[in-house]
Amino acid sequence: MKKPFLLITIICCTSITFAQKQNLSYLDYIAKYHQIAEIQQHEYGIPASITLAQGLLESGAGQSRLAIEANNHFGIKCHGWTGEGIYADDDLKNECFRKYKSADDSYEDHSAFLVNGKRYASLFTLNPTDYESWAHGLKKAGYATDPTYAFKLISIIEDYELHKFDIKKDAQPQRDPKTNEIIYKKPKNVDFQEFSMGVINPYGEHEILKNNGVKFVFAIKGDSYGSIADELRISENKLRQYNEVDEKTPLVAGQRVYIKPKNKKAAKGIDTYTVRRGDSMYSISQEFGVKVQSLYDMNKMPYNEGATEGKVLKMR
Repeated sequence: MKKPFLLITIICCTSITFAQKQNLSYLDYIAKYHQIAEIQQHEYGIPASITLAQGLLESGAGQSRLAIEANNHFGIKCHGWTGEGIYADDDLKNECFRKYKSADDSYEDHSAFLVNGKRYASLFTLNPTDYESWAHGLKKAGYATDPTYAFKLISIIEDYELHKFDIKKDAQPQRDPKTNEIIYKKPKNVDFQEFSMGVINPYGEHEILKNNGVKFVFAIKGDSYGSIADELRISENKLRQYNEVDEKTPLVAGQRVYIKPKNKKAAKGIDTYTVRRGDSMYSISQEFGVKVQSLYDMNKMPYNEGATEGKVLKMR
């Protein structure tokens, strides 16, 4: 009779120990940012578990001064940075760290920092679910000076089961072997402007592209706002807000579906646009990645006025 009791005691103690290891602030951080990390893996091939573990470690689960005052979740310094900065002591006193408008921007810049850094190129030859190799690779490439950095990342990933967010496919973005840049792939049978630039999404059905600096995908046959939202781990309500449509508006194959808010003006070099037959203010908005209200405001048009063929619209 004592053995079952002993076994139950061991199991209970193990559960309590595991629960104690899971810090509530870490759990809150994971709940808040795991979708952003997954989107970054969709676009760049960096394991979501690694991104989350680095964010947790570098930002103290979002509680560090850099995270609170500068939205800097990854401790990236100002080297090669033209934006705002914030100063803090690190390896040296009063070092400059990058300052962002939002945590989303910090996550995006972290991905760009790794993708564009030549010393991190070898990481992108690794399996995107091999978080241990990624952790050791980051340390070897010099991301941090802490000799235990890789082990800390691995410990966080395993304690909080962050590997469950990693996408279970081996495909990697195609990269130029000389520059390590992601190779752009044009969708078949879809016409779009030269200023649309993007990257391959190797994990889902949709390639994540950029138009006017705003991320989007092209809808394909059978898509709905809900199915795209599910694939990209964002809410359908947000997706509809980004595309300025209500809950009753259906999705048509070939349409752009923005996964970030559109801008207030068109890309540089696109100062005006002459309305063509069949255009609407909304279709122009989607074509150039500009908010509908911004188009109306720039052209001092009443909101109930439609696009008139031949009318020259200001785009910036």
